[in-house]
Amino acid sequence: MREIKTILVLGLGAMGNGIAHVAAQSGYKTHVYDVSEEFLNRGMTTIRKNLERGLKKGRITTEEIDAIMSRITPFTDLTKASEGVDFVIEAVFENIEVKVELFAHLNEVLPSDIIFASNTSSISLSLLGGSSGRPENFIGMHFFNPVPVKNLVEIIRGLLTSDETYEIAKMLSSKFGKEYITAKDSPGFVVNRILVPMLNEAVFAVQEGLATPEDIDKGMVLGTNMNMGPLALLDLVGLDTALMVSNVFYEQFQDSKYRVPELLKQMVASKLLGRKTKRGFYTYD
Repeated sequence: MREIKTILVLGLGAMGNGIAHVAAQSGYKTHVYDVSEEFLNRGMTTIRKNLERGLKKGRITTEEIDAIMSRITPFTDLTKASEGVDFVIEAVFENIEVKVELFAHLNEVLPSDIIFASNTSSISLSLLGGSSGRPENFIGMHFFNPVPVKNLVEIIRGLLTSDETYEIAKMLSSKFGKEYITAKDSPGFVVNRILVPMLNEAVFAVQEGLATPEDIDKGMVLGTNMNMGPLALLDLVGLDTALMVSNVFYEQFQDSKYRVPELLKQMVASKLLGRKTKRGFYTYD
C-alpha cells in the first residue's frame, strides 16, 4: 500500500476545518484550499480554538498545538495547493457543479494515481468519480460534524472504485482515529438516509404547532438518548445544507417520505440558517 504523507483538504468550512484538524493532529502535512483569505483565516482560527479546548482540559499542550498548526498550510491558489500532495479530500458545500469543476481542475494538475475522496453527504460517488477522470481512484469519505469529536466515517465505493483505493481510505480513517462503515453508492448512504426524514419530521412538528422547538428537542434527547435534539442539530449543520440534501433525496428517490417542510424553505429564504447566521430554531450569541 502506498504511503500517504501530504493531504489536500478542499474547503475550510465546518467540515473542511474539522478534517484538516484531524489530519494534521494525526501527523500528516496538510494543505488546505479555499476561495478567499477570509474563509481560510476563519477556518484556521476555528481549528486553533478547537485545539485549545483540549488545552483547558489538560488533553494537549501548547507545544503540541503549535506543532499541529505548523503542519497546516493554507492556499487560495488551487494549483499551488496541489503541489506534492498524495491524497485529496473534498469538503466544499453540496453543489455538484462546484465539486465537478474542482475535481476537473485537479485531474489536470495531479498525477492519475492520486486518490480523490469526497465528503459529500448526498451526491452519487459514481457520478463524481466519472467526472473526475479517475473513477478507479475516487471514493467517498463522509465525516460527521464536528469532525474532531464524531468517531465515524462512512466509506462509499463508486462503481469503479479500486480495491487499493478502498484499502487506503480505510487506513486513513483509522489513522485519523475514526471507526468506519462501508455503504453502497446510494443517496444519503446509511446515516443520512435514516437521519434526514427524522430531521424533516421535527420541522413538520414545529410547522404544525405540535410542540415548541425546546420541547421537541428535550423529548428526543431524554426519550431516545440523543446527544442533541434534531432542531439543534439542524441549526448546527445549517438549514441551507439540510434543504439542499433534502431536495437531492426527494429528486433521487421520488418518495414522499423525503418531502421538504415548507417551514424549512421559508427559514432558508429568510436567512435563518442556524448557528452560522446566529438565528435558526434558536438564537445564538
